[in-house]
Amino acid sequence: MADAAMVMTENGGELVLSGFDLARDDGLETGVIISLFTDRRASPEQIPAELPQDDLRGYWGDISNATPSDQTGSLLWLLAREKQLPQVLSRAKQYCLEALAWMVDDLIATRVEVTTEFGARGWMWITVDIFRPTGSPVRYRFNYEWAAQAAKRSA
Repeated sequence: MADAAMVMTENGGELVLSGFDLARDDGLETGVIISLFTDRRASPEQIPAELPQDDLRGYWGDISNATPSDQTGSLLWLLAREKQLPQVLSRAKQYCLEALAWMVDDLIATRVEVTTEFGARGWMWITVDIFRPTGSPVRYRFNYEWAAQAAKRSA
């Protein structure tokens, strides 16, 4: 299955051009980027007190989902005002695993593993290992910048 190729840059996810057309990839990396870095809709009780309580975010394409649990994206955006503490890494890992669970449900992967670590002040590294039914595992590594998330909110 081919899909439009997407890469992460300092400006966020960007589509890749090939001449005058969109470049294509096998869809796996693009699927991971969309899953992790699209803002999933939060429930009101998940919104931290320091964030606007009426901003639940969410992907517009989820409006017509037959099942409420079938949502696109992750809740990583809820971490924008968090301090760099071990429990935040744990929550980030859980948010990533929830966002990528569809890959196992849809039989694209037999399992998905995520590790999160602080690489520098204001930066978290997210490593995703996807174990496909056949072939060797695929690894993606992303950096997540706190300041960029906070700036996104104020824009």
